[in-house]
Amino acid sequence: MDCLNIPMILPNSPRKIRGQIQVIFGPMFSGKSTELMRRVRRFQIAQYCCLVIKYAKDTRYSDKGMSTHDRNTMDAVPATCLRDVRPVALEACVIGIDEGQFFPDIVEFSEEMANLGKTVIVAALDGTFQRKPFGSILNLVPLAESVVKLNAVCMQCFKEAAYTKRLGTEKEVEVIGGADKYHAVCRACYGGAPHTMTGKQVDHYAPRRLLTSLHI
Repeated sequence: MDCLNIPMILPNSPRKIRGQIQVIFGPMFSGKSTELMRRVRRFQIAQYCCLVIKYAKDTRYSDKGMSTHDRNTMDAVPATCLRDVRPVALEACVIGIDEGQFFPDIVEFSEEMANLGKTVIVAALDGTFQRKPFGSILNLVPLAESVVKLNAVCMQCFKEAAYTKRLGTEKEVEVIGGADKYHAVCRACYGGAPHTMTGKQVDHYAPRRLLTSLHI
């Protein structure tokens, strides 16, 4: 995994930077993982030693690597608790964490790593399908130097979507899935029944692609 071995490939990699926590919030399909990858790659280009951590139970697109809904990938270390990858994290300057809401020790780990001089970038759902805080993830807000919330496009009316709506009847919070189980929705559509806009064909299992409908 090149994200783990950059110091060996790039011997001039900076070894110490000023610690900080960056948080990327948003509903599903808002581009959180894509933004996480973009930020990590900026540091990789600058020859920083980077580590990406993914939630081990999320194997929808890849068992080992991190993947976006449209199948962009990046090497990542799977884990269910961040303390399990602490020895590897100590060797990195920049730590990216995808699906941060699932890690029970996300707050403690992020604060410790930032205090050790590392840049920690967390992509996470801020709320559950019930629009309640997801685990302890919101406790990162007062600790973070940077917090952004991305919006998706409502998958029912095409307006700005800030929420994640579950399509099934499961009651437990942690149910991993994609467009087959969840929709990104706006405030108005959150309380309404699922529907499909006229002329919109939905394939829940197809990767999302950009500009596929444009003919230039």
